[in-house]
Amino acid sequence: MMLLRRHVLPAVLALAGGAAWRVAQSQAVWPGQPVRIVVVYPPGGLSDGVARSLADRLAQQLGVPVRVENRGGGGGSVGLQTLARSAADGHTLAFSAVSPLTLRPHLGTVGYDPFRDIEPVASVMYTPVLLVGTPAFTGRDFADVLSQARARPGALRWASSGLATAGHLVLEQVQLGAGVSVTHIPYKGGGQQLTDALGGQFELLSTNVAPAQLRHIEEGRFRPLAVGAPQRLEVLPQVPTFAELGLPQANVTSLFGLFAPGGTPAEVLDRLNAEINRAIQTPSIRQRLLASDNLPATGDRASFVRRIAEEWRSNRPLKGANIRME
Repeated sequence: MMLLRRHVLPAVLALAGGAAWRVAQSQAVWPGQPVRIVVVYPPGGLSDGVARSLADRLAQQLGVPVRVENRGGGGGSVGLQTLARSAADGHTLAFSAVSPLTLRPHLGTVGYDPFRDIEPVASVMYTPVLLVGTPAFTGRDFADVLSQARARPGALRWASSGLATAGHLVLEQVQLGAGVSVTHIPYKGGGQQLTDALGGQFELLSTNVAPAQLRHIEEGRFRPLAVGAPQRLEVLPQVPTFAELGLPQANVTSLFGLFAPGGTPAEVLDRLNAEINRAIQTPSIRQRLLASDNLPATGDRASFVRRIAEEWRSNRPLKGANIRME
């Protein structure tokens, strides 16, 4: 027993001390260089603007430059693949909806393992998904969407900001739940699809609730048909939710957050989570989110991980659907 105490116990204490020293060192040196945020969508959209506002605030809090880089394409999977191949040191993050982790892997091959290669860091916002009729849509409400889709399967064209995005998920859940067929028109981001929608290049559009879209609704260019949200929006009280319309699975609210490469030290992830939550709670960031009908979504990492796992499971039924990917 004396021999055990003399030789083994000091070794155990040394190992524990070494682990504590490494944690302290990683906390002390991070961030030791500028931080890069990969926005997985093209520049100019709502998510890009929010990410840039967050980057500015985090730069103030962390005391290092925080740079934004856009890597759009593949419904967010291109940017997340970039993240997965980056150094797992907390200096590269990605701003994305959760759908490239919870939906796209069910529909096709992606260049990352959604659970091994990507670490959820912090949720940022919930974004309602709004369905509008463009100038090419001849109906008046969502009931007309269903009646036209049943009368002429595939004739209605429904655009989203990309394959495996929240807008695409709404479309697929409507088809499954209502037993109708429409034609999906996937874009690579929100800018061009808005221009084409105004030009009547398709009948239906899944989009964010943003100032530009609301202005087009007020001016009569778009007809609001349904919204994915826990309840009707104050800014559009006449527009029913998909749940009210009898399609609860289509009542999708897009959750956005920040992610890190798999293997990033837990202490760095926890520090990032605390700093991001602190940034979201500042009046300027909260006002930017609320002004565009997005809900701030603060919380710990464990809650964010659980939400992603739940959404991944709920999307499993789409795995066998005949959805063509790029």
